Amino acid sequence: MTDEPIEGDRVEVTVGAPAHGGHCVARIGGPHGRVVFVRHALPGERVTVELTELHKGYLRGDAVEVHEASPDRVAAPCAFAHPGGCGGCDLQHVAPDAQLRWKAAVVRELLGRMGGLSTERIDELDVRVQPLPGGPLGWRSRVRYAVDAAGRPGLLQHRSHQVVPVDRCLIARPELQELGVTARLWPDAAAVEVVASTGGDVSVLARPADAPALDPAAGDPLVDDDHSGSRVLVDGPAEVRELAAGREWRLPPEGFWQVHPAAADTLVTAVLELLRPATGEISWDLYGGAGLFAAALNMRTGARTTVVESSPGGVAAARRNLADLTGVEVVAAKVDVALSRRRITAPVDLVVLDPPRVGAGAKVVRAIAAARPRAVAYVACDPAALSRDVQTFAAEGWRLAELRAYDCFPMTQHIECVALLLPEG
Repeated sequence: MTDEPIEGDRVEVTVGAPAHGGHCVARIGGPHGRVVFVRHALPGERVTVELTELHKGYLRGDAVEVHEASPDRVAAPCAFAHPGGCGGCDLQHVAPDAQLRWKAAVVRELLGRMGGLSTERIDELDVRVQPLPGGPLGWRSRVRYAVDAAGRPGLLQHRSHQVVPVDRCLIARPELQELGVTARLWPDAAAVEVVASTGGDVSVLARPADAPALDPAAGDPLVDDDHSGSRVLVDGPAEVRELAAGREWRLPPEGFWQVHPAAADTLVTAVLELLRPATGEISWDLYGGAGLFAAALNMRTGARTTVVESSPGGVAAARRNLADLTGVEVVAAKVDVALSRRRITAPVDLVVLDPPRVGAGAKVVRAIAAARPRAVAYVACDPAALSRDVQTFAAEGWRLAELRAYDCFPMTQHIECVALLLPEG
């Protein structure tokens, strides 16, 4: 390799610790050399890296040869999980137990570097990532297939708009794999989305070819984070049933719901165990979606419960699904606007905070702290955003009292956390 690397260069490195984003950290040119984030590798391995991106402060690359393999390395079950292949699964080369340790290490590192927690406090939290039932394959209930210029459905390469045609996605639910959507052409679609609900419904939707492009570098490449409704129902019901928290939920197939069948109940249980809601306590469910946590809290407290949701589809689903509960109000607004314009007001005892990947942000955190609830349960799909918000809570006199982490997305780098935040003193 030349002194100044170029894309496509290959270099041999020893791989270091895992980092947020599904890669490990290595350095070119010794311990103080240039950082390269390496996919398809494991800590401790000696690999040849092919550079895929060049940035001023760091490089990105794929491990294309393994010279000294980790004992945690396994053969990827999917033929498309390799350098230049599908970008949806980051960790198929990692043994399932090692994936849990990998994710726990990432959470610990972020809590220290971005959350401002001491090593001693992180040790006290005893961060462990718990698996969900069902195993690492065949769990995913919602998948988005991109469509290439020839009309072939597939999955996107990592950080790319390049479509990799596939015959099936092995982490998808079996009923989705058997639909046959990958066996036909979709010339008039930009993407095809398939949904298999916990209530037994299966729907297929198509995103029109003229719909806005999705960013492959943001969010989860196998599921659509855009809930604007720019789809056409191709097959199946226009409303699907989900089962969670002892209730049946009805929502459009493109509406937000956890993609792992066991995730909704797992997260509800964690929130209830951490908050310990008592009869008569007032609660807020912020970024509430269809109102999953609001229902669980209201059924425990029997008191006023407020859902704040900005998505029109989420608001409609919450109002429909919570109509039988007494004392529940659904506020259609962005959370920061609802708090700053006093669409919702204290007193409040309990807050569930379930923001999108970008996190709640300082403005929302400060407004929650100012309302002086007894406790906050923060449900986070991005541990980096959670860590930033934990630091803001600390500046407002709050502490991270407990943290639970769950492998709601096996084979990928994504982690779901539930944090309990309490006021100091």
